[in-house]
Amino acid sequence: MNEPRREEFAFSGDSLLGKIKEIIRAGNVRRVIIKNDEGRPLVDIPLTAGLVGTLLAPQLAALGAIATLVMRGTIVIEKEPDGGPPPTPSL
Repeated sequence: MNEPRREEFAFSGDSLLGKIKEIIRAGNVRRVIIKNDEGRPLVDIPLTAGLVGTLLAPQLAALGAIATLVMRGTIVIEKEPDGGPPPTPSL
């Protein structure tokens, strides 16, 4: 099975929310991890195709609050392996 690809982006407090929205719009993102400038994870948000809409609003509000507290940090994103998205589990 293919491992997810990881990418990291540096951010400053005022650019965090915009960068997260840009990453989500780009698609094929499994997980978003926000780390402070010391590398300690602050937020770990798993994303699925169904979660990207309305259910993500509370997490984005929390990210806005974090952005006011954290001046610099890193956004780590896990993307789908090149084989495409995993199958969606049925309920």
